[in-house]
Amino acid sequence: MDTLPDQAPVVLVTGAARRVGAEIARLLHAAGARLVLHYRRSAPEAEALAATLNRSRSNSAATVQADLCDSAALERTVAVALERFGRLDGLVNNASSFFRTPLGSIDQAAWQELVGSNFQGPLFLAQAAAPHLRASGGAIVNITDVHAERPLRGYPVYSAAKAGLLGLTRALAIELAPRVRVNAVAPGAVDWPENDQDFPPEERQAIIAHTLLQRIGTPMDIARTVRFLLFDAPYITGQVINVDGGRTAQL
Repeated sequence: MDTLPDQAPVVLVTGAARRVGAEIARLLHAAGARLVLHYRRSAPEAEALAATLNRSRSNSAATVQADLCDSAALERTVAVALERFGRLDGLVNNASSFFRTPLGSIDQAAWQELVGSNFQGPLFLAQAAAPHLRASGGAIVNITDVHAERPLRGYPVYSAAKAGLLGLTRALAIELAPRVRVNAVAPGAVDWPENDQDFPPEERQAIIAHTLLQRIGTPMDIARTVRFLLFDAPYITGQVINVDGGRTAQL
């Protein structure tokens, strides 16, 4: 990316402190972007990542803390990007909560957490970012899930929230056209949840056996697709790319 430092694109990545979000941030930074790294609770990890990126290229990364369920905080999050870098070219809605909610156990707290992080937050962030993305001709990439279209048993609220984000992706592509492109990446089995109870070993093996490539994906698989949609896909909008090793081909 042949741009001067003060002209390099600025991308806000939510949930950027750890796991897939951190890999997305590192790859976008390597592609020349300046980054605003959002986190909710992972302050040490976010600050360490920003420090690493800034050592590589000075004044190229900043951090911001916000709860995605707090709409006012999301407006401030976008304001941080503008205050620090003067522009906004991309938004990656990666942050997500994920836990079981079997029917009969769903309560308002679970609803608010799952819908807030997976659907409400991306909506209000996109709304706050929209004027600035229109000004720059920017792009949004939402991280959905293959289970947005094929719900996962035991996870009805999560699946429904991701389905909402999938619909929002297409709706925003219409609302923000022609200046802003909006697409989604739908991961399959990538970077297992840290809680082993979510997918015990036998369930993990069953998922791998049902995946055409016979292995799980990596955070880099998702990061590469995000980079493509942000920087190398000027005629793609309103689309969802499944990065799932072929799992959905036979679900």
